[in-house]
Amino acid sequence: MLQKALLTIAAEHQWKLDAWALFPNHYHFVGHSPTSGAASLTNLLSELHSRTAIAANKFDKTPGREVWHNFWETRLTYDKSYFARLKYVHQNPVRHGLTHDARQYPYCSAAWFEQHTTPAMAKTINSFKIDRVKVIDEF
Repeated sequence: MLQKALLTIAAEHQWKLDAWALFPNHYHFVGHSPTSGAASLTNLLSELHSRTAIAANKFDKTPGREVWHNFWETRLTYDKSYFARLKYVHQNPVRHGLTHDARQYPYCSAAWFEQHTTPAMAKTINSFKIDRVKVIDEF
């Protein structure tokens, strides 16, 4: 449900997603803002959190439960930061021990990215070290 909502709402808000990884208690995504600017991220997240919280609470029969309550965003302005975070997001299911190959995790864009980018770009992204990427990611 979260993946479908993220992809749908991002497209509705004209965000181009390059990476995503979704888990039971958190998610990550990397995207390009529309020409109207990054300020539209607030509306995208507000709608995503509202729609998915309502759906999750309805499914669990827990009306009013707070689902999304702790998030932050980072503006990526350097190619190296962007490339490292693409790899970080794609490798997050492996990092959390959910799979040995991120392309096999169904709620991650690793396989999609590999199919929709050039071999040279995939090689470039995979060459980046992510051990110094600072992202709070408790799982």
